[in-house]
Amino acid sequence: MKTNWSSKWKRSVQPRKQRKYRHNAPLHVRQKFLAAHLSLELRTIHKRRSLPLRKGDEVKITRGPLKGTQKAVERVSVKKTKVYLDGVRVKKVNGTEVLRPFQPSNLMIVKLHGEDKARFAMIQRGKQATPK
Repeated sequence: MKTNWSSKWKRSVQPRKQRKYRHNAPLHVRQKFLAAHLSLELRTIHKRRSLPLRKGDEVKITRGPLKGTQKAVERVSVKKTKVYLDGVRVKKVNGTEVLRPFQPSNLMIVKLHGEDKARFAMIQRGKQATPK
């Protein structure tokens, strides 16, 4: 198996190669891993299944002990491929509280942040490309 990341790599059934691809991927590819499903209302409006998460989006947690709660996205870490939500904190061993990281696949976008013009341009391009 090669030691470097390759854009020409297609697919593999082996989990170790899947993990290696995601772990060694550059940041412009990791940005695509930060997509979350849209709610049914947003899916019908925007004619898309998922969108990349951005700061300010309202999301619903779909897995774990906080399942069903809605929070705003406070921070997105492309390097770690994690999303941090507003007010969801974990206490460390030394007593300090830090934001709890979430995987984007465990979140569902309920409300989009309205100020991102580039994002809405991307959505409009997608609507024009779909056949009617």
